[in-house]
Amino acid sequence: MKQIPAGQFKTHCLSLMDEVQATGKPVLVTKHGKPVIKIVPARQAEDNIFGYMADKAKVVGDILAPITKDQDWDALK
Repeated sequence: MKQIPAGQFKTHCLSLMDEVQATGKPVLVTKHGKPVIKIVPARQAEDNIFGYMADKAKVVGDILAPITKDQDWDALK
């Protein structure tokens, strides 16, 4: 893993972020020789539509039964 001092990270921050994104290899930032932070590539969100709304709704009651009674329909009389 690549290590870089905090002062050097400060001047090359944007280019280091591009490098981590491109290579996928983390970079360890040190301060006085001690590890402070690790820069790792962010996980890309998948564009998967299946399961997108899972656990977002709740079924209450009977979803197969008609909403109204048969007597309420004029066409059935």
